[in-house]
Amino acid sequence: MTVLDTRALGRATLARQLLLDRAELSVPDAVAQLCGMQAQEPREPFTGLWARLRGFDPSTLDSALTGREVVRMHLMRRTVHLVTARDALAWRDRHAAMLRQRVFGVYRAELDGVDLDELAAEGRRLLSEAEPRSTADIAKALMARWPKAGQRALGELVISALVPVVQLPPRGLWKGKGGVRNALLSSWLGGEAAAPEGEGTDPAGEDLVRRYLAAFGPAASADLRSWCGLAGLPAAVSAVRDELVSFRDERGRELLDLPGAPRPDPGTPAPVRFLPAFDNALLGYHDRSRVIDDEHKGVSVAGDRVVLVDGRVSATWTVREGTVLVARLRTLSRADRDAVVAEGRLLAGFLSDGTENRAEITT
Repeated sequence: MTVLDTRALGRATLARQLLLDRAELSVPDAVAQLCGMQAQEPREPFTGLWARLRGFDPSTLDSALTGREVVRMHLMRRTVHLVTARDALAWRDRHAAMLRQRVFGVYRAELDGVDLDELAAEGRRLLSEAEPRSTADIAKALMARWPKAGQRALGELVISALVPVVQLPPRGLWKGKGGVRNALLSSWLGGEAAAPEGEGTDPAGEDLVRRYLAAFGPAASADLRSWCGLAGLPAAVSAVRDELVSFRDERGRELLDLPGAPRPDPGTPAPVRFLPAFDNALLGYHDRSRVIDDEHKGVSVAGDRVVLVDGRVSATWTVREGTVLVARLRTLSRADRDAVVAEGRLLAGFLSDGTENRAEITT
């Protein structure tokens, strides 16, 4: 079985994640290719798409959100993600048990004695009878029936787990401000989430495996599980295994992939890329060594924005008074420093609508 080293795996990730060459894709097509984008920080997906799409205009993501082509919702790992409308409907029910388990695990004591089916029904009723509502509004209404449960527990469980909802604009728009307003997924998109036909073996589960590999492969089953937070996909992997090709990594793990998916030569040049907090390229794996050294892996979960140099996390970045400030994590050659500053200036111009284009390497 062919062994793929770290550099080969990194180049495959960059190709799948549209980070080797900026792509000519629409926002919905790019979000679909990426298998969604983590989006609990509302403006981060804009930077992620700027790094991936040629000539990206923030208004195109705004239009996709207001036009209901993409939505923001709790999904993989119980984290707010930006996903296409089609994927929201196909994947939400597949993640339902995981969402419920993760929230209930946090608030088990507060929810003792609460019938979760009754709570879900009441939450759905409240969301269907009024204009989009905040989590706090829903929780206050639920407190009338379950006063001992606590407002935070009731709101979190209903909005992020029990009832399929989406977060509505202006939340998530380029210049939009405002708190989270929730609406039923079915009301916003005009369709119900597709129900699984059989745990782990339904078409939605099998498609999820294929889609993950198209966006992140070659990858191990542990990487798939880490990305989506689901434990019940072994049967789906088994069902599609005959369609896949196998490799090994340098640790001996089996990696699966789609036969025709891009696996560029390890020597393929990789341009500097500035990535947003919690980017797919880092969080799509259990083993993140293909893009980040072990000594720096903490930045992948700390919310640091990172800079890729030659395909690896080599710096973090922030913005202060219109200037992109870059803090090195390793020594950079003069050519790499120049490339980082040049790309940072472009990013500064994008973030400030072209009024500033300064970038500095601070350490």
